[in-house]
Amino acid sequence: MASAPPEPRKFTRGLNKLGTAAELRQSVSEAVRTSVLMVKPKIIEPLDYENVILQRKTQIISDVLRDMLQFPTDDFQISTLRRQGRTLLSTVPETAEKEASSLFVQECIKTYKSDWHVVNYKYEEYSGDFRQLPHKVLRPEKLAAHVFEVDEDVEKDEDAASLGAQKGGVSKHGWLYKGNMNSAISVTMRSFKRRYFHLAQLGDGSYNLNFYKDENTSKEPKGTIFLDSCMGVVQNSKVRRFAFELKMQDKSTFLLAADSEAEMEEWISILNKILHSSFEQAMQEKRNGDLNDDEDHGKAELSSGTFQDSFQTARDIESKMRSEARLKLFTLDPDTQKLDFSGIEPEVRPFEEKFGKRVLVSCHNLSFNLQGCVTENEEGPTTNVEPFYVVLSLFDIQNSRKISADFHVDLNHPLVRQMTRGHDSRSNLEIIGDDPPEGLGLAPHYPTQGVFSVTCPHPDIFLVARIEKVLQGGITHCTEPYMKSSDSTKVAQKVLKNAKTACSRLGQYRMPFAWAARPVFKDASGTLEKNTRFSALYRQDSSKLSDEDMFKLLTDFRKPEKMAKLPVLLGNLDVTLDNVAPDVPNCVTPSYIPVRNFEQNGPGNALLEVEEFVPCIAKCAQPFTIYKNHLYVYPKHVKYDGQKSFAKARNIAVCVEFKDSDEDEAQPLKCIYGRPGGPLFTKQAYAAVLHHQHNPEFYDEIKIELPTQLHEKHHLLFSFYHVSCDNNSKKKDVVETPVGSAWLPLLKDGGRVIMNEQQLPVAANLPAGYLSSQDGVNKQSGSEIKWVDGGKPLFTVSTHLVSTVYTQDQHLHNFFQHCQSMDMSEQASEGVLIKYLKSLHAMEGHVMVNFLPTILKQLFCVLTRATHEDVAVNVTRVMVHVVAQCHEEGLEHYLRSFVKFVFKPEPYSSICLRTVHEELAKAMTAILKPSTDFLTSNKLLKHSWYFFEALVKSMAYYLIESGKIKLSRNQRFSASFYHAVETLVNMLMPHITQKYKDNLDASRNANHSLAVFIKRCFTFMDRGFVFKQINNYMNCFVPGDPKTLFEFKFEFLRVVCNHEHYVPLNLPMPFGKGRIQRFQDLHLDYSLTDDFCQNHFLVGLLLREVGGALQEHRDIRQIAIQVLKGLMIKHTFDDRYAAKSHQARLATLYLPLFGLLQENVYRLDIKDSALLSNHNNMREDSLVPNSLVTPQKPGSCIENALHKDVFGVISGTASPHSSTPNVSSVHHADSRGSLVSTDSANSLLDKSSDKTNSLEKSQCVSAVGSTVLRCDKLDRDEIGNLLMCFLHILKSMSEEALFAYWNKAAPSELMDFFTLIEICLHQFRYMGKRFIARAGILHARLQQLGALENSHTINNMYSHTEADVNSQCLLEANVSTEVCLTVLDTLSTFIMGFKTQLNSDLGHNPLMKTVFQVHLCFLQIPQSESALKQVFTSLRTFIFKFPCTFFDGRADMCASLCYEVLKCCNSKLSSIRSDAAHLLYFLMKSNFDYTGRKSFVRTHLQVVIAVSQLIADVIGIGSTRFQQSLSIVNNCANSDKSIKHTAFPSDVKDLTKRIRTVLMATEQMKEHENDPEMLVDLQYSLAKSYTSTPELRKTWLDSMARIHNKNGDLSEAAMCYVHVAALVAEYLWRKGMFRQGCSAFRVITPNIDEEAAMMEDVGMQDVHFSEEVLLELLEECADGLWKAERYELIADVYRLIIPIYEERRDFEKLTHLYDTLHRAYTKVMEVMHTGKRLLGTYFRVAFFGQGFFEDEDGKEYIYKEPKFTPLSEISQRLLKLYSDKFGPENVKIIQDSGKVNPKDLDSKYAYIQVTHVTPHLDDKELDDRKTDFEKSHNIRRFVFETPFTISGKKQGGVEEQCKRRTILTTTHCFPYVKKRIAVMYQHQSDLSPIEVAIDEMSAKVAELRQLCLASEVDMIRLQLKLQGSISVQVNAGPLAYARAFLDDSSAKKYPDNKVKQLKEVFRQFVDTCGHALVVNERLIKEDQQEYHDEMKANYRDMIRELSNIMHEQINPVEDGTRSTLSDSMGIFNAISGTPSTNSHGSTTIL
Repeated sequence: MASAPPEPRKFTRGLNKLGTAAELRQSVSEAVRTSVLMVKPKIIEPLDYENVILQRKTQIISDVLRDMLQFPTDDFQISTLRRQGRTLLSTVPETAEKEASSLFVQECIKTYKSDWHVVNYKYEEYSGDFRQLPHKVLRPEKLAAHVFEVDEDVEKDEDAASLGAQKGGVSKHGWLYKGNMNSAISVTMRSFKRRYFHLAQLGDGSYNLNFYKDENTSKEPKGTIFLDSCMGVVQNSKVRRFAFELKMQDKSTFLLAADSEAEMEEWISILNKILHSSFEQAMQEKRNGDLNDDEDHGKAELSSGTFQDSFQTARDIESKMRSEARLKLFTLDPDTQKLDFSGIEPEVRPFEEKFGKRVLVSCHNLSFNLQGCVTENEEGPTTNVEPFYVVLSLFDIQNSRKISADFHVDLNHPLVRQMTRGHDSRSNLEIIGDDPPEGLGLAPHYPTQGVFSVTCPHPDIFLVARIEKVLQGGITHCTEPYMKSSDSTKVAQKVLKNAKTACSRLGQYRMPFAWAARPVFKDASGTLEKNTRFSALYRQDSSKLSDEDMFKLLTDFRKPEKMAKLPVLLGNLDVTLDNVAPDVPNCVTPSYIPVRNFEQNGPGNALLEVEEFVPCIAKCAQPFTIYKNHLYVYPKHVKYDGQKSFAKARNIAVCVEFKDSDEDEAQPLKCIYGRPGGPLFTKQAYAAVLHHQHNPEFYDEIKIELPTQLHEKHHLLFSFYHVSCDNNSKKKDVVETPVGSAWLPLLKDGGRVIMNEQQLPVAANLPAGYLSSQDGVNKQSGSEIKWVDGGKPLFTVSTHLVSTVYTQDQHLHNFFQHCQSMDMSEQASEGVLIKYLKSLHAMEGHVMVNFLPTILKQLFCVLTRATHEDVAVNVTRVMVHVVAQCHEEGLEHYLRSFVKFVFKPEPYSSICLRTVHEELAKAMTAILKPSTDFLTSNKLLKHSWYFFEALVKSMAYYLIESGKIKLSRNQRFSASFYHAVETLVNMLMPHITQKYKDNLDASRNANHSLAVFIKRCFTFMDRGFVFKQINNYMNCFVPGDPKTLFEFKFEFLRVVCNHEHYVPLNLPMPFGKGRIQRFQDLHLDYSLTDDFCQNHFLVGLLLREVGGALQEHRDIRQIAIQVLKGLMIKHTFDDRYAAKSHQARLATLYLPLFGLLQENVYRLDIKDSALLSNHNNMREDSLVPNSLVTPQKPGSCIENALHKDVFGVISGTASPHSSTPNVSSVHHADSRGSLVSTDSANSLLDKSSDKTNSLEKSQCVSAVGSTVLRCDKLDRDEIGNLLMCFLHILKSMSEEALFAYWNKAAPSELMDFFTLIEICLHQFRYMGKRFIARAGILHARLQQLGALENSHTINNMYSHTEADVNSQCLLEANVSTEVCLTVLDTLSTFIMGFKTQLNSDLGHNPLMKTVFQVHLCFLQIPQSESALKQVFTSLRTFIFKFPCTFFDGRADMCASLCYEVLKCCNSKLSSIRSDAAHLLYFLMKSNFDYTGRKSFVRTHLQVVIAVSQLIADVIGIGSTRFQQSLSIVNNCANSDKSIKHTAFPSDVKDLTKRIRTVLMATEQMKEHENDPEMLVDLQYSLAKSYTSTPELRKTWLDSMARIHNKNGDLSEAAMCYVHVAALVAEYLWRKGMFRQGCSAFRVITPNIDEEAAMMEDVGMQDVHFSEEVLLELLEECADGLWKAERYELIADVYRLIIPIYEERRDFEKLTHLYDTLHRAYTKVMEVMHTGKRLLGTYFRVAFFGQGFFEDEDGKEYIYKEPKFTPLSEISQRLLKLYSDKFGPENVKIIQDSGKVNPKDLDSKYAYIQVTHVTPHLDDKELDDRKTDFEKSHNIRRFVFETPFTISGKKQGGVEEQCKRRTILTTTHCFPYVKKRIAVMYQHQSDLSPIEVAIDEMSAKVAELRQLCLASEVDMIRLQLKLQGSISVQVNAGPLAYARAFLDDSSAKKYPDNKVKQLKEVFRQFVDTCGHALVVNERLIKEDQQEYHDEMKANYRDMIRELSNIMHEQINPVEDGTRSTLSDSMGIFNAISGTPSTNSHGSTTIL
């Protein structure tokens, strides 16, 4: 199946031969072409799921984890939920259904009565992403706090004294003077420093003498004298009184002095006592060692046996310790921690009644100032003297609408209510206390609290109270008493008397009296204005009663000046506003139906909900859910001023009735809502009466409950009465006289209710059948009607319908009517129906929302009954329109509620053959066809979710209701439906992949809904078919798509993979060839083979897509990785798969991720990421201590670079690392660079080719598609997410699976695996609190700057408050620890199974190196205390299992381990120190045992080396902490029984002594941490002291190289490498293992002879230098020289290597070498041509000031600074350096370069003299050294000049100016292993004035010549020089010299030969100037001609003048004449050292 096309192979072959650039370009373009052809990954056909399940039924059933392989049987069911209303009873009247006859009313009633119909998916909660899982415990309750050393305070240190001192033992402290130790000069008085000394005993019994600057001994000491290496203490008062000296083993001494004799004596005696006791102890140990007899051997073996046993159980203990309290890695993932629930769709709820902002209005009291007692005997309380009635309603000023119904309140005192007793209108007499009709609930008797609702609150809404009283007379007259403030009882009595009369007579009529208002809301969000009160009570103005007038008044409400003009009544209305609790008890609806929570304790205190008049806009509308059918009637105005029919018609009362017939005897219906205190329903209602008005206005609102089904006869009847107000007792007056009637039929044209203002004529009489006379003008029909005022429309009335069963919308009404008529008759045509359907598009928005469920249900009905495709399409179009409208208004949640709860497809039956799902699928396909109108198709795409949900629900109902659910899946649906679905998917795809440019939202939504739909299909349909649909979908995308399409694709995958049964869909079971397989003999796929992708379809698809996405840009990669990670997190927390076995089985589905990551391993390399740069003083190559680095052959690196570049070019992503063939950068960029062992140091090229040799890999490559891989690095957080997944799999997979993987993997893949593991440790390393806080602050700052378009920069979690930082730290600490433990588990498993492989080659094989490397990594990266405990345990096991690795053969592993463990011995955490010390002891002991109990030379040496290295890296290792660790090691040795009588304990003691010696020798390093020169000098002297131990000398040279590299002194670093190589060569030569010693390196540097001084230390011979090591070192030299730009020397190094490789016939290596040489020489030519290479600038630096520089005082050095360094820069650097040391006030720089006399200097200061010097070569050297390079390499003589005159001034005239030339000679040649070398001696010579002239003039000539002869003339410099030579003023320049020394008068003063010499120079000068002019003329453009001519004139003048002075004719050089210049050039070249033209390329190689 290896389908990978062979082209790329050809391409890589082409790369192997190093061709020309043209060839390379051609092969690249070929490769690009072929890669484009194979870009689209081949689609892998999924398995036929249903068949496979049948075939493998037995295998599945017999699998223990069968629940992971099968869908559950009860996956979904349909159910009916009781509909829960708000009210206690149903809102639909009991008779309503019987009465309803029109389809619309019937359907509405059904909608309000029916229950909810739901499809329940049993496992639905598992089908979202991980945030929605049930029972998830994403975050652990409390994370463990881990201790890390990084977080320990830098300053805080445990009390050093307490650490060092042991209880008991001798202790002493006090002040002493300490003499200078490194006294090369004799010790003088002033070199003593006063220090505080503290004697302390360590844990192992040895003593230290620590000294401090002050008495605070808790700090780190300034230094330590280790007394165990002290030989004796003697008095020595030669230099100073009371002095004594300590003689050390290494012949050095310490000089100390006390303040008094007694003090001195005491110190000496105590010290001697200590020395004596420790000497005895040592002797004892020595004796023990010698006693080591035969009998002991037996014991030793026994004890080592027990040692062996202890390790049998070690693994059990280890695993037990590690398994405790482990966390799931994903609980610590930032995504699971933040848990933002954005993007999760809200829960869908059933429809429910919704209200706007609800306000509780409570009326407490209305009291006027006019008060009295109303009882006859005046014994009652004081109250208002007459009854008042309040009507409250809400007015919206902004929109001029009344927005609520009226709320009637009667606040009268019961006694006052008595006044109108028995006068409640004749119709009411019989119904006081009557029961409410038809059980419609309870009417509160006197309600005082109303609940108002406001959908759109804003500050311009007012609560208006209108106050009325019983009719009495004119408003002005009636209000007058209430406006006076004079409180007279008389007035009250009078008013009361009148009121009583009025009440008894006209009790049922009201009149307007007053009004008041108050704002309701503070703002638009509905905050209540609770604290304002009602305004004053304003008198009603009889001419301004209408609502319109009220709006005008309220508009001025906030303008005090306008309101002040209104007449005010004195009184107070007390009403409060409050918010309403959602479940407020005792509430009744506007239809008086009690709401749930109603307590049946009498209706007195119930709250009445007041109807809101919601604005008719869709945004405010909501679907109706309850039955409501109210009509509000508003009589407005009667115009009776022109009537002649009646004598009196002034105080007009309007009476309203509702009738269903116009017969004579017809009674009005009892359906008008009554007033407070009266019955609930009455038959009639009156409007308020205006006194003496012919044209009264009304503001009353009459509320009517309409019957369910209206018919033609229903009408409103208005009767008008004249009310007589005069209480004339003489003639008994009738109270009311009828003055006309009017009527209004309710229905018009086809059954819609009338709904606007009507102008009606008024009839004077009312005959039967009056309805038939519709308009007043039509006299014929009803001639018996007499019209008032000639039938003019005199009466204005308006109505407002609030109904949920009648619609005002014509289109909707017609559609339902047509449907009804279609049901009646058969032959209705399709065309008419389509016309009505189309007209539905014009339906009003709010109506559509109000009747949404009813309309949609009807449309689905029509859809399934349609016989014609056109009808179906048009129905679907209407639906699209409705759905789109709802979305536009933001009401899509109503649609979701509809589909989920209301929609129920008609039951499938033999009559109705069509199903919603099939019809809808076909109709959608038709709408999506390209030809149809794109607006509808866009809307359909955008809101496709609705249609797909309907499809799904219909499928579910169909399966269950038809019983097909019991059939097998491929028989459930008809073939036509399968076809419809496939067509629909295929029709959708082009819309998704192409429309996204024009209509992103539509495509995105369609894509998402399609995914949800396909996910749901798995539940119902044939799953193999669904897989195919997914493939069809995937087929529409190609690699390289725009980002949007990748987003679509991964969104789709994310949704589909979230299916609740995703796991069974992937069949996580073995697919073997046999019948049944045990899971153990597993054939697992670790890469994406075709089989894998077929058998485990979804996961295979996802992984392939992720693999492909990793080759795309960052944004796309991140999307893909997020999807994969999200899915894996979901598995982790899915409680169905919580068991370990489940997780292990799940892991098998993701094993190919291993292969995927290995393909990209080189892009995961985060070790060189910026965040980690040089943290914690680690070495630059932070992975590998130097001894383990096996540098790649530079050639191979170049090869890599080339290889990467080519691929980079192809994928358009050249990696930033490899664009220049810079050896070092490639070295880092290749993640394996540092880990490849020497014998397999082949380049990346071969690696990739040997990968493709294994069959599986090539398939896998083809599966992903293009074989061209990107090589840009992945981002830190991408890597983090990928590795999180990797670790999760690693942690959950079974050990069998791991072993299977390791056994199957090729060696290179194993290496990659361990590289990955190591990268995990780096990626999740804990950076420390400070770092996290800093990162957080940075992040916040960036956010403020708005520079953070992408917050992934650091880590999107960082935040900067204290708590956030702490929780972030806790999280990262836990992640780090958990990752560490996971990796440890993996390693221990590996070691257990692969012991033999690891042991091959005595444990020195690449695999071992890699595994060991990971172990070391734990120690190099900050780990928590708890993790380190485990690490140390593992390391012990490791040493125990593989002793040969550490104690045999090369020592590099042992060295690295010692280095890291010693670093831990210096940890700030005591537990780590202790563990590390024990491990170190264990290492020594194992070594001792390994050598057959002879010695542990290897560890001994490596520990000393490691200590030296640590000191060199300036890790403050001399600390007391380190001392404590050493003493633990000693104690272990002393108390270990198994080695009691061997030499081991004393050897250990020896080692600690030796370490302390090294520490003392390096004491000063800490002081000079920041002084690179001094530091290198110190290390140099240490290296020098180790001539006897080549290993240690090498250590210090390595260390110096690191310092140089760090400071950019590359030449010096290269020299260190050369010295190291020479050292090894010398060693090998002496051992007879190499043909040349260090003398071979003389060609490179004469300094090399120092390496010949090597001596051999007998005790320490464990040197494992070999030819291999030498080759590596020589490679390193070449690399260093390349970086230092000293290309010429590379050949010299290679001359040593080439013979070895020739002997070995290693042609590949030879190819690399010669290639590098080729490039080196190319570089040489390049730099010679450009002259751009600067090999350094030199300065003489002298120090003065004994008090500061001590033994440096008066010394002179030559400093070599890199490239071109100006004088000011080095002066500044030194000034800063020494100012930091001595204090800025004490340091001075001497500017002058002359000789300094120390006596003239002030001893209070430190002086530094800096002078620029140049290399000096004498004539013989100039002959030898031809090139620039030779002139600046291996130089040791330097020159500088200082001007002076005889008179003592610096500068003088030409004739008195002398010059002193100083030549300095250094002790070594530059470059050297140090950048400063001491001056050995200096030689001075003085030049007389004429010699100065000759010197200056020769230099001028040489300069001009060089400029003229250059291959490219630098014109600007040439002109400047010329100008300075020719065009100078009279008395300066060359002519000044001529006049001074060649003039007749003066020439005599000077020696003849000098005068002659000067003349010759002048002749040459004239020649050269002339030649330069010729060159200039050739080069200039015309704009410079004038300038040139002027110079020529000056030239002639100069010649004239010179001829005069010298008395000889000097000929100018003109254009034509060739001067002697060219001849003399040859001679001159020799002088000036310019290369002659033919000297190019004449150098030969070898």
